[in-house]
Amino acid sequence: MVSAAQNERFTKVGPNTPMGNMLRRYWHPIAAVAELEENPIKAVRLLCEDLVLFKSGKGEYGIVDRQCPHRRADMLYGIVEEDGLRCSYHGWCYGPTGKCIEQPYEDIANPKARFRDKITIKSYKVEEKAGMLWIYMGPDPAPLVPNWEPFTWGNGFRQVVFADIPCNWFQCQENSCDPVHFEWMHRNWSSRLSGSGEYGPTHLELKFEEFEYGHIYRRVREDTDKSNEHWTIGATALWPHAFFLGDHIEWRIPVDDENTLSVTWMFHRVPVDREPYVQQRVPYWKGPVKDGAGRWITSHVMNQDIVAWVGQGTIADRTEEHLGQSDLGIVMMRRCYEKNMQLVSDGQDPKGLIRDSKKNACVELPIKHRELFTQSMSLDESRALAKALSYRLNEPDYQHQVGQPEEIKREYQIAMGMIDENASETI
Repeated sequence: MVSAAQNERFTKVGPNTPMGNMLRRYWHPIAAVAELEENPIKAVRLLCEDLVLFKSGKGEYGIVDRQCPHRRADMLYGIVEEDGLRCSYHGWCYGPTGKCIEQPYEDIANPKARFRDKITIKSYKVEEKAGMLWIYMGPDPAPLVPNWEPFTWGNGFRQVVFADIPCNWFQCQENSCDPVHFEWMHRNWSSRLSGSGEYGPTHLELKFEEFEYGHIYRRVREDTDKSNEHWTIGATALWPHAFFLGDHIEWRIPVDDENTLSVTWMFHRVPVDREPYVQQRVPYWKGPVKDGAGRWITSHVMNQDIVAWVGQGTIADRTEEHLGQSDLGIVMMRRCYEKNMQLVSDGQDPKGLIRDSKKNACVELPIKHRELFTQSMSLDESRALAKALSYRLNEPDYQHQVGQPEEIKREYQIAMGMIDENASETI
């Protein structure tokens, strides 16, 4: 049974909260690199703080407080300069580290005072990796941005997909260690929604275990046995707020106590006749969560998950739960969060930080069906292998989330050799 006090520790992410303090020890993917190529300034809300992300004229990234420390003007409406971001109210300019580098009138009225040297705006670290911009809000020394193994793969079409989820992040992340929901939500409920009504194979056995970078669940269904990679390798709840499924990683980024940003990084290995393939720009898009009538969208896997998450309430009341054997992974995760919040409170590093650059050259993870993402094969061969493994892969449409823009669909289909580069229409 979770107490009200425990539930609050799990869900509150603001400054000086146990969970907020722990999460500030990690890097968070918060935007696509391509976003700031199109518009060099973006509003960001992360861990209950309002910030502004920008790219200077020199190409340096910075993220600073939403309010200017001079007269609290909104920095989202600032002027991007060669060296930083200038407040549009009185012209004070700040570099990527938060240092005030210019105060136009003060520098003229009393240059000897060097008042600007006494002023900084709150700022955090920003780094670029895998087509995304990552933010670190914790104390120095910062760990390294994890270079997860899929980030090192070549010959792939990548895209970054966002969604705004109006509920607390923790109920989203708990979904990452809940295998039985696949049977019911993504198989049986999907079957009913499509009009089929045919139920899928039942889960017979589950196993949960912790490893250095998260938690693994293993499962046996009626149509598999313990020689299957669902059991021998399993799926990964990636610490502290992601889900890893081989070809993609889903992050549940805590915006504040009542909102979550879903970020999915997706990889598609291109066919052998398209190799070598080098993607110059990683496209991004944001998918809707409701239809025109205001109802939650239920057509795609991620959208179905969103229905489950928001259906628990803006902040799930875990004091009213009745957990069973299928929830042992949830219990394991909760205990791990409690342990790591205490480690941070005691002045120690929490779980899974990477500080060794050699280790970070390629951080290997458990990957089911690795050959689908790392081996050269034709499009037909990859589809045939995926079908044999009961895995939907390399279809013309984005299978995971609704709303892929037509221009990105076209870019993907060209990369995969599904349509000609000069084709005006997609499949």
